[in-house]
Amino acid sequence: MRILVTGGCGYKGHVLIPKLLESGHKVRVIDTEWFGNFHQKHPQLETIVGDVNVSSSCGLDDVDAIIHLASIANDPCGDIDPKLTWETSCLATMKLADEAARAGVERFIYASSGSVYGVKSEDNVTEDLTLEPLSEYNKTKMVSERVLKSYSGSMKIQIVRPATVCGLSPRMRLDVSVNMLTMQALTKGVITVFGGTQVRPNIHIDDISDLYIFLLDNPELEGIFNAGFENITILEIARLIKERIECEIVITESNDPRSYRLDSSKLLKTGFTPKKTVSHAIDEIITAFRNGALTDEPHFHNLKWMNKMISDQKEIANECHFTNFK
Repeated sequence: MRILVTGGCGYKGHVLIPKLLESGHKVRVIDTEWFGNFHQKHPQLETIVGDVNVSSSCGLDDVDAIIHLASIANDPCGDIDPKLTWETSCLATMKLADEAARAGVERFIYASSGSVYGVKSEDNVTEDLTLEPLSEYNKTKMVSERVLKSYSGSMKIQIVRPATVCGLSPRMRLDVSVNMLTMQALTKGVITVFGGTQVRPNIHIDDISDLYIFLLDNPELEGIFNAGFENITILEIARLIKERIECEIVITESNDPRSYRLDSSKLLKTGFTPKKTVSHAIDEIITAFRNGALTDEPHFHNLKWMNKMISDQKEIANECHFTNFK
């Protein structure tokens, strides 16, 4: 199968794409490469440095399926430039879906977010609950879902609402809860927990990448699926880390008491079975760090790196404007 993966040089893409290649698929990646490209060369892998906002960048004539990962990831990054967030995470999705339908693409798998529900009081947050997104990031995901569902007559649409992803990737993220707290313990000997009672759903990066492949292999599974298998508090995550690393847990007040949960019973009934846990992710990060395979790099922190990239682009634009003016 010929597969286009948008945002394929991101955290999830760097784990997913080797698995797709190993399964015998031909893969085309489009990514701005703001955070780098750590993919190994492969005869079945084509990488395009491009922007999903430019619809002609993707090249869909020979594509059988799309796995759409590209977006401005997480709430803080989405708030940096709301216009850019809506263009990249929503408008680009609409353009891509329309072009895909016209090109005869058969399958469209969309990486939404479990955060589209907003804050729910229900213990079991299932796919049929109302969506009450709070941030620009959440809102773009909700609108993109609705846009894609309107194309269900033209393509098979499979929408995944993942929990917070954890675990190792060549393009690591050290700004998501499990990864961040583990790195704090390793580098500082102290884990700082804000509040601690907030519940967060989690999914291992190997399981979310396996899920996308599972959906590719099961085109009859159309619709929306939650994907999160451990609803645990931030303090519980810190204690799991402390069991493995000698460190101190410091609890401070938090102005964000929001808790998020996911119920993934619908997905589990399809036959998909997760293989890894938060504990696996912690152990893998510890091993990689101690072996020297993982270091704390600036581009492993989305918010800081995006601020830098946007600032650099504005400086370049200002310099060009000033030069032209002269």
